[in-house]
Amino acid sequence: MALRGNLRDFTITQLLNLINLANKTGTLILDGPSEQAYISFREGKLAYARLGKDDGSLASVLHKANKININQYRAIVDRAGQMTDKELGLLLINAGYVTQEDILLNLQGYFTGVVRKLFTWVEGIFRFENEMLPPDGRINVKLDLENIIIEGSRHLRELEQLQDEIPSLDMALKFTKRPLTNVNLSVEEWNVVKFVDPKNTMRQIASTNKLSDLDVRRIVYGLLQAGLVEMVRPAGVVALSTPKQFPVQDKQEQRTLINKLIGRIRTL
Repeated sequence: MALRGNLRDFTITQLLNLINLANKTGTLILDGPSEQAYISFREGKLAYARLGKDDGSLASVLHKANKININQYRAIVDRAGQMTDKELGLLLINAGYVTQEDILLNLQGYFTGVVRKLFTWVEGIFRFENEMLPPDGRINVKLDLENIIIEGSRHLRELEQLQDEIPSLDMALKFTKRPLTNVNLSVEEWNVVKFVDPKNTMRQIASTNKLSDLDVRRIVYGLLQAGLVEMVRPAGVVALSTPKQFPVQDKQEQRTLINKLIGRIRTL
């Protein structure tokens, strides 16, 4: 029987710690408010991950990492047919497009990126399917969870702090009277700045630039501290939705639930 639960009771950090502790092999399936995630493990190590409509295919990962261009990506999708990722990887290596190291590093980065996004999920249902492995033909990696958990927890703390400063991404931005001359901005910051307009919410800006909630908050916070922008209500919007808050839970109750879950996952 699969392990099941609610993210209101157990955070992603706690789930990953338990999977790591129990050296489990299987797939953690999470149903969030708008997306579904599949995270696969072998003996407690991260092997594969995908999120939402993105299939996590090798061609897609390499294209997003700019290892292959859009024309190469389309040609692969059109001509590869039923070719597996392992077969495609060998073909690309032999053709000189990428190296084996390129493939492994970019897959590792993509999979850890998927898991990193899940640290911000506070609502959803999860289940752990024992011995369920990724689809045949997908390339697996073998990553220790300790560093992923530490990094994810750090990002979560940072997000919580930034949420205090920027409670809602449904607010818009406008420029202050300070001129932008002689301002040294990164590429990501300029990509945000060029969409600064009371008609554009921060959520829309993040979506357009494919930024996570953490990334857009981090960039906007820097712009706010520099005095370049200020937050305003979006033009034409009467009321804004209330931002979701992180759940507060009794520590003793949480420890009891965690101990029960440790016992349950070890018996799977």
